[in-house]
Amino acid sequence: MVKDMRSFIEAFLDYLRVEKGLKNNTISAYYHDLNKYLDFLRRRGITTVEKITKREITEFLFSLRRELSPSSITRILSSIKGFHKFLFQEKISTSNPAQLIDSPKVEKKIPQTLTVEEVDRLLKVFNLRVARQIRDRAILEVMYATGLRVSEVSNLKIVDVNMEVGFLKCKGKASKERIVPLGATACKFIEKYIREVRPKLLKTKTSAYLFLAQGGRRLGRQSIWKIIKKAVKKAGIKKRVSPHTLRHSFATHLLERGADLRSVQEMLGHTSITTTQIYTHIDRLRLKEVLLKFHPRAK
Repeated sequence: MVKDMRSFIEAFLDYLRVEKGLKNNTISAYYHDLNKYLDFLRRRGITTVEKITKREITEFLFSLRRELSPSSITRILSSIKGFHKFLFQEKISTSNPAQLIDSPKVEKKIPQTLTVEEVDRLLKVFNLRVARQIRDRAILEVMYATGLRVSEVSNLKIVDVNMEVGFLKCKGKASKERIVPLGATACKFIEKYIREVRPKLLKTKTSAYLFLAQGGRRLGRQSIWKIIKKAVKKAGIKKRVSPHTLRHSFATHLLERGADLRSVQEMLGHTSITTTQIYTHIDRLRLKEVLLKFHPRAK
């Protein structure tokens, strides 16, 4: 019977892969979570889905408290909920015991951001007389101008960028496509890179990808991460900066200057606006700092 339970997990993962279009690393996370869950059920002598109740799920989650953070437990619960919803929808199970279980409260971490001045310093470290540094400047200009994830930048193709109109097209999570405005400065550096650098990297080869490494290969995520790391050090920025920091800074700076939350959500490619709302917390923290610093009766 345990074999049957595992076959249900495999069927669920196939559903996520084919119907939902989830990527392999996401599928792997579901696989790991659900096998952990299945091992717990097996130790309890539960071998069929019909014997699983809300109590077993709750006790499983409780057993994870010593080894995992609330955010990790929340992710596992999400996997379990998705699994039981699938079983119920496919009529493999006559009930959904996970439906009414609440996720543990998780304190949202405020993401690290750069100030406008720090971004300016970061972008100006590149020597525009050096071909590869023209490319690197173009990459960071695109990341700050659009809020794209590093994987989205790595996967950009020439045909995805329309510099005449000032937009680019990218595929985000679950292959969801979105259109993002591209500012004049980013366009200028992309054009310079395409004109002066990209042909040298291609030599006799061809590539559909926009940003290339030597030999015409697509520039990978790790290479972009190394470019940013090196630039941060050269700019003398002491904060812990990752590729996602530019994405956070993009969103924060837009909201600070009056952009509406829905527009920022669309540009970032967030499915839910609650994900985007974390940036309003950053804005409120900054306002509080200003109040404490300048108001005569704030301290």
